[in-house]
Amino acid sequence: MKEIQDLLQTMATLRGPGGCPWDREQDHVSLARHLLEEAAELLDTIDRGDFDHMREELGDVLLQVVFHAQMASEAGHFTFADVAREINEKLVRRHPHVFGEMDLQDSAAVLVEWEKIKAGEKGSAKENTLPPGPWDDIPSALSALLLGDKIWKRVDQKKPLLSEAFKKELTAEKEKTQTPPTNEETTWAREIFFLLEQSHKKGWDPEGTLRRYIKNLTKT
Repeated sequence: MKEIQDLLQTMATLRGPGGCPWDREQDHVSLARHLLEEAAELLDTIDRGDFDHMREELGDVLLQVVFHAQMASEAGHFTFADVAREINEKLVRRHPHVFGEMDLQDSAAVLVEWEKIKAGEKGSAKENTLPPGPWDDIPSALSALLLGDKIWKRVDQKKPLLSEAFKKELTAEKEKTQTPPTNEETTWAREIFFLLEQSHKKGWDPEGTLRRYIKNLTKT
C-alpha cells in the first residue's frame, strides 16, 4: 500500500540525517510509555464509540509500531516488513479452520485449537513472564486486573497441569476470604483476585468494565 510506504519513508526521514532531533534521540525504552499512552487513548475512543477520533488514535498506535520497527531496522535486528510478515504467518498458522482443512464449529473450539498451536510454537515463551508452569507465557507486566484474569483463564484451561500444592494454596486462599482479616492490604488484594474469578466465569473484561464504570461515575 502506498500509504504504508509513505509512512515508513516519513519515519525513516525523521530518524535520518537532518531529521527531527527528538525522533533521533529516542530508543525503545524511551518510547515505551508513549505506546501505553496511545493505547489508552485508543481505548477511550472505543468506549465512546467515537470513530472519527478512533481513526486518529489507531494511527498513533501504528506510529509506535513503525517507530520501533525503524529503530530495529537501523540496528540490523528486523524491519517493518519482517513484523508484518511474521504476524501474517501467525494468523494463517493459527486459523487452520480458515486456511486449512480443519473443521471447527464454534469460537470455543477455535480458542482451544489456538492454545494448542500456540503451545507448540517455538519461542512462544518470553522473558518477563511468570515463573515456570502453566502460565510461563503470561507477561508479568500486564495490569493487575488483566494479569489476574489471565491466571483464572489459565486455571480453567490447564487444570490437569496444576500442581497439587497450587490447588491446595488456591483453596486455602479462597477460604480466607470468609475469615476476619489479619493483614488488610493482603486481604484487599485477595478479595479482588477472587472477584476476578467471578468476572472470568461470566466472560467480562475486568479492565474495560471497571474503566467504563469509573468514567460513567465521574460524569455526574
